Order: sequence, then structure tokens, then C-alpha cells
Amino acid sequence: MLQYILKRLLIGLLTIWFIATATFVGMHMVPGDPLANEKGTNEIIRANLERQYGLDRPVFEQYLLYMGNMLKGDFGIAFSEENRSVNDIIAENFPVSATLGMLSLLFAALGGVLWGAITAIYRNRLPDSIIMFLVILGISVPSFVFAALSQLVLLKLNQWAGTTILPVAGWGGFSYMLVPSLVLGLSTMAFLTRLMRSSMLEVANTDYIRTARAKGLSTTRIFIRHQLRNAILPVITVLGPAIAIITTGGFVVESVFAIPGLGRYFVQAVAQLDYTVIMGTTVFFGAFLVQMVIAVDILYGFIDPRIRLGAA
Repeated sequence: MLQYILKRLLIGLLTIWFIATATFVGMHMVPGDPLANEKGTNEIIRANLERQYGLDRPVFEQYLLYMGNMLKGDFGIAFSEENRSVNDIIAENFPVSATLGMLSLLFAALGGVLWGAITAIYRNRLPDSIIMFLVILGISVPSFVFAALSQLVLLKLNQWAGTTILPVAGWGGFSYMLVPSLVLGLSTMAFLTRLMRSSMLEVANTDYIRTARAKGLSTTRIFIRHQLRNAILPVITVLGPAIAIITTGGFVVESVFAIPGLGRYFVQAVAQLDYTVIMGTTVFFGAFLVQMVIAVDILYGFIDPRIRLGAA
């Protein structure tokens, strides 16, 4: 098992290095000037700014400086924020995105397992048809459409009630998180529902399920102890990427609902060509995704002994 964990960690480190390098190369290939919006247009001031951010050095030296600072956990100073580091931006705003993302993942995981199990039980019947239609709708429709529609529904609901039942936008207590987290988790819930349904139907035709039925075990016990327990393994496999994707992928939802998460700064950085913020947040998101994938792979290795045997 130790060899399996070390192998996954090594692959994760190589993946993070590739993400960091690809981000650096991509940002230096994008046309534009990150200092074009600076107040100082004087050549001396511009030279000082370039020296401060290391833009006056050759590209390879910039890359070595960037990688060295990244190894120390320093993503540099933001171009578009006065006297503010990228680390501060991440530390202050990522908890908001993480809170929203984890709540969304909770809704998505519980809903995906529940609806997937129901569709498998009622296969080719009315509940299965209705849920699968909603699943296709959840996968096909972009999140910003659901976000706009949910705001419209909330606005009409609050007007009808004469009071604020649920806030339309902003960030605060649980009432502010409820609708954005549901909207953010819809597509993941739809995907997990399809995955759970397929896994449940596959497990239902295995030999050990037929053996359990032949032994006279109750349908409920077979469903909970054997079918559900084994069918949920593929869902656990995709939870790692799902955690990172939901936590870091709510840029549009955060913008629509005016949530002060890290996504807002990433969108602003792209518009202003802020190298340090773009590269810092991209590497941070990529490293977070890799960590979640590794964590789930290790957890899967403990759950399923076949993974450990295959690695050995």
C-alpha cells in the first residue's frame, strides 16, 4: 500500500509541475501588456514596475524565479491590486468558494446516490423516465441559465410573500448559500445520478446478488448490504475531481449571485491580464484538484483491496 501511495504522490507532483509550466508558457504567449493599465506612463516608472515584477528579465529567468517562488508558496504581488499579494487574495476568498463548493457537493452526492438508486429500482417505469429526463436537462443546460432562472423565481416568490424568504444575491448565513449551492451542484448531481444508475444495474446482475437472493435474504438487506455498497464505489472514484471542480468551478455562479469568492478575482485578472493572479490561482486550483484525486485514489485503495493488489 505504501508503494501505491508514493507512486500516486509522485504522479501528482509531476502533474502540478506540468500545470505550472503550461500556465507560465500560456500566459507569456497571450498578446497584451500587463502594465498597460498602470497610472504611471513615464518610462522610468515603467522600468521600475518591470523590475519589481521581474518583467525586465529573460523569459527563462522569469520561469526559474516563478518556479522558485512557487516552491516556497509565494505566488507574487498582484498587478491589479495595490500592495496585495496573490497569497492574500487566495487566503481571503478561497474559503468562501470552498464553503459554497462543499455544500454543493453534499447536495450533489446525496441527490445523485438517492436518485440513481430510485431509477435503478424503477427501471423503465415512470419514476425512471421522469428522473432521467431531469438528469438530461441538468447536464445540458448551463449553470448560468439555472442561476438566472432561480433568481427570477426567488424575486417573484419574495414579492408574492411580501418579505424576503430567501436572498436573491449576496453572501451571509445559510439562507444565502442554499440556492447558489443547489444551482452549482445540479450538473454534478445529474452526472452522479447517471453513474449510480448504471452501477446499480450492473451490480444487480452479478453472481453474488443472485446468490444472496437464492439464500433467501430480504430485498432490503440485499439492496443495502450488497447492491448499494458495491454500486457506490464508482461514485466515490469521481468524488475527488468533483470536489475540486465544484469548489473551483463556481465562477459564473459566484458572479451571478454576487458571492465574494475566488472566482471573481480570477475573472477580473483575465480581463486585466494580471499575470500573477492568473498563474497563482490556476496553479492553486490545479494543485487542489490533484490533491483531491490522490486522496480519493488512496481512499479507494483502502475500500477496494483489488487496487492494492493491482499496484503491487
